[in-house]
Amino acid sequence: MMDLLDDPVEGVNSPEFSVTELSGAIKRVIEGEFSHVRIKGEVGRVSRPRSGHIYLDLKDDKSVINGVIWKGVAGRLQTQPEEGMEVVATGRVTTFGGQSKYQIVIEDIKPAGMGALMALLEKRKTMLSAEGLFEEARKRPLPYLPEVIGVVTSPSGAVIRDILHRLRDRFPRKVLIWPVAVQGAKCAPEVVRAIEGFNALKIGGAMPRPDLLIVARGGGSVEDLWGFNEESVARAAAASNIPLISAVGHETDTTLIDFVSDKRAPTPTAAAELAVPVRIELMAWLDQQSARMTTSLSGGLQRRSQRLRDLSRALPRLETLLDGPRQRLDTTGARLGPALMSGVQRRKVRLSEAAGGLRPAAMQRMIENERRRLDALSARMGPALERCVSIDQRRQAVSAMAQRVADAGQQRVDAARNKIEAMDRLRLTLGYEATLSRGYAVVRGDGDVVTTKKAAGKAQELEIQFADGRIVVGGKAAPARRAAPKPTDQGSLF
Repeated sequence: MMDLLDDPVEGVNSPEFSVTELSGAIKRVIEGEFSHVRIKGEVGRVSRPRSGHIYLDLKDDKSVINGVIWKGVAGRLQTQPEEGMEVVATGRVTTFGGQSKYQIVIEDIKPAGMGALMALLEKRKTMLSAEGLFEEARKRPLPYLPEVIGVVTSPSGAVIRDILHRLRDRFPRKVLIWPVAVQGAKCAPEVVRAIEGFNALKIGGAMPRPDLLIVARGGGSVEDLWGFNEESVARAAAASNIPLISAVGHETDTTLIDFVSDKRAPTPTAAAELAVPVRIELMAWLDQQSARMTTSLSGGLQRRSQRLRDLSRALPRLETLLDGPRQRLDTTGARLGPALMSGVQRRKVRLSEAAGGLRPAAMQRMIENERRRLDALSARMGPALERCVSIDQRRQAVSAMAQRVADAGQQRVDAARNKIEAMDRLRLTLGYEATLSRGYAVVRGDGDVVTTKKAAGKAQELEIQFADGRIVVGGKAAPARRAAPKPTDQGSLF
């Protein structure tokens, strides 16, 4: 170190240094002695200024040493330092003369063994679980048969080939691949961007939006899978609006994304099996269901056909239903002619008797009698109607009987109607008024009809009725009288 000395002072053996010279000498000594060291400690204060460098403290129970990670190194780290993490930092010890400090320039930093990683993982799990991101109620069901499947994985690994091969074997679907780094410092941010990018696609856009996402990676150590334990990845998976299957590592590997995803698959191949059903099995199931449906329909039709045949055998035949009404109609038709003749005769006699006894006083008495009789009948009608069958039931019974008789007896009814009309014309022809128009006359003596010469000789006065009026024998002709109106209410011939 004699090159650092100025001119020696007589009697002084100690060399004289400037502050910068001494600081530089210390720097060279420290960097020479500790050119490459590994330090184990707990991460204390962590500072990330806008420059991209990371400043932190490494401490144990007695001492603290400052550390710095330059921007270029910080971007390549697989594990980002967090406060409270126990790590092993690799780098070189140097000094910072501007503040008389020594520090370690960290070139690599890793958790101090599995225990530290597991402690950090448990800490994150507890935090996310407290927020409810692991709840089963918030997880969405997977679509049964997605049209488009988005896969977030490395494009060059065996994982994507396994997934595509399995999908092709089971049920070919459209697959969109978003290439990402599956380990290292770039893993977490690229996976986050992939999940958010798939969710940002618009439905019906130029790029189809996936119906299902698969985040996949092969097996590896905890350090290799650590990117899927990052909080940002877990939150992105939980916020995904598209159902997501996590297939990270093997069945024994567990990462944070497994807890927040809608479904966890033990392997990437199993994820493809969860994503789609087996096409052949689905087609076989559909064929089986179609056969069952056809068999069920055929059996149902056969049972109903047999039931219909059984019921039809229990019903009476149409011919037997019409036999009774047809016979009654024939009997009634046979009796109709004589009954009409007899009715016409009886009515003719009653008409003659009534015509002879028509007087105003008699008619008035008869009207009064009929009115009293009608009043008595009307008083009895209400209770009688209550005891009788209701009008609707009788109407239904009559309608049913009419429907049964109508088709079979239409011709016979028409024939009977023609006979009745002929008999009515015959009745008119046989009436005495029609007889008068043919030149006959009715002789009455003292108000009674005279049918013999002896009765005419006894009568004091004879009245002869012609078709156009009446005349009294022995006096002048009586004025013509209007013929009495023919009675129109003769009742029903039935």
